[in-house]
Amino acid sequence: MKVLILSDSHGLTTELLEIQERHKDEVDMMFHCGDSELSSNSKELISFKGVKGNCDFGSDLPNEIIEDLGGITLYMTHGHLYNVKMTLMSLKYRAMETSAKIACYGHSHIANAEMIDDVLLINPGSIRLPVMRKQKTYAILELENNVANVTFYEVNGQEFPELSKSFTLN
Repeated sequence: MKVLILSDSHGLTTELLEIQERHKDEVDMMFHCGDSELSSNSKELISFKGVKGNCDFGSDLPNEIIEDLGGITLYMTHGHLYNVKMTLMSLKYRAMETSAKIACYGHSHIANAEMIDDVLLINPGSIRLPVMRKQKTYAILELENNVANVTFYEVNGQEFPELSKSFTLN
């Protein structure tokens, strides 16, 4: 199973449509980790399962989504409700409460994938305002058996191998 994960697009529309079009035949699902600043029924978000971010004022999107990915549970939230700019521990504990092996989040705009206590935490970065690097990024998660491959891409579709990693899920 393959899923596209992006976050913090902050009003971008053309880029969202381009990314969807580029990967629509390659991925099974698309997730937006919040701060789209678009209506939940906008054409740019129609292909995404999304959550509400701190800049999504008046949005009817949920604060969290729990999704079964072929037997592996994924938890998604924006991150502001879990203080992810300071620590990932609250997010990790929430993922564990939901029996999730994978937690996707945004908010910090820092692209990263890391394993903490058997929970894979993925922040796809921001396709508009990246932090700690100039590359505007999103990610594709590929699950095969108990292996999770996280590949990062720049907004133009070019792979960003310095961030890409593989993990074994227990």
